[in-house]
Formats: sequence, structure tokens, C-alpha cells
Amino acid sequence: MARILSIDYGKKRTGIAVTDPLQIIATGLTTVETPQLFKFLKEYFAKEQVELIIMGEPKNMDDSDTHATPLVKQAVARLKKEFPAIPVKMVDERFTSKMASQAMIDMGMKKKQRQNKALVDEIAATILLQEYLRSIS
Repeated sequence: MARILSIDYGKKRTGIAVTDPLQIIATGLTTVETPQLFKFLKEYFAKEQVELIIMGEPKNMDDSDTHATPLVKQAVARLKKEFPAIPVKMVDERFTSKMASQAMIDMGMKKKQRQNKALVDEIAATILLQEYLRSIS
């Protein structure tokens, strides 16, 4: 089987998580500077087989788009164009950053560690992927 990759897309940084090849466990992979995202993905896809990309879809509590939604939709369009063989699925990402921050507290991380935005983005991508895996099982 191939992996599923999730993306917590941001204007500055993008968190990335992947499953194991059996699609059982979601693990944080890395955080990349957003302008480097497609270069990173090209290199990653050359080494690893990925069958699905999960992209966090930013939504307000009333289901309306956020200020970040147009950026994410542009990124999805580019993903589909550059990697046409890999389907992209949008998944509601409400609360993932808040859940990531709480997870860091629960893990006993110090305040200085919790202020690492790159780590928050990576954990948010992992939570997004875990929630997706739970929804399909």
C-alpha cells in the first residue's frame, strides 16, 4: 500500500504528516517554508509512494471561508496540476491548531517549545491525518 500525506497549509509555513505504508499510524514528517513546499513534495514523491493528499480546509465556525481559504484553494489547484496522479481531498481543519497546542501541553512541553510555530504546524497536520484515518475506518 501507499502512504497518505496531509498538509496543514499556511502563508509562511506548511506542516506535513504521513501515514505508514499500511495507513495505520499518522506521523509528523516536517514543516517546510511554504515557498519550498512543491520542491519538497517533488523530492518526497520521488522516494515514497503516496496515494492520497489530505489538505486542511480552513473554515469559520459558521462554515464560511476564512482569509486563508483562497490561498489553500490555489495550492490545491497547483497540487492537482503538478501531481495529477495523486488525488487531493479537502478536510475541515477547524480546531487542529488548537488541538495541536493542547497536545503539546499534554505532552509536558515547556512554554518555549510550545511557541515553536513550525512544530505546531507539523502536529496540526498529524491531527488532521489522524482524524481522516479515524473517519474512514
